[in-house]
Amino acid sequence: MSAMRFFALISAALPLALILFASTFPATAAEQPAAAAKKDVIVEQTDDNNSPKQHLDQLFSQLKRERDPEKASGIANEIRMEWNDSGSATVNLLMQWADKAIEEKRNPAALDFLDEAIALKPDYAESWNRRATLNFVMGNYRKSMSDIERVLDLEPRHFGALSGMAAILSNSGNDQLTLKAWERFLDIYPAERTAQEQANTLAEKLAGNRT
Repeated sequence: MSAMRFFALISAALPLALILFASTFPATAAEQPAAAAKKDVIVEQTDDNNSPKQHLDQLFSQLKRERDPEKASGIANEIRMEWNDSGSATVNLLMQWADKAIEEKRNPAALDFLDEAIALKPDYAESWNRRATLNFVMGNYRKSMSDIERVLDLEPRHFGALSGMAAILSNSGNDQLTLKAWERFLDIYPAERTAQEQANTLAEKLAGNRT
């Protein structure tokens, strides 16, 4: 079972936001060819000479413009693939070990691997996001929110971290701040249906409370 599927199963009893929060985990080898084929169809061609940052900026620009949910999902998956590469073979290996530990429900070991990845490359946003996701699943919401804030300092467009923030705020019962988190998410990824539904539900609830 992949780490993404592991978190998807756990999140059945948690807010739908956690599905998005945890979805930065890499696909299994069996899933990658299908994802790559889908990506080739729906993601615009980009200049191979672009730097990784320029390529990521182009993808975010496409994601913001795209209104078709399936095409937007393909672009979002391309962004996740970019996020999953730290640029360091050592950090990438630590992240893989953390994924394996999570699959085997060895959460303390997974935290150790993530802590080491963060220590080696503190400007790598995905290691902070992975730890935030794990802390959320373990019920450590304060630590999870602290990690999320660091993710957003490093990458303000990290829609996975924003969905995690929405999940934590929702659990605390703060509807107004939860809606703001979803609105920030939708400003980056406007075609995501779960985020649309969550934002609409909260907006209607808050409007009803004011009448």
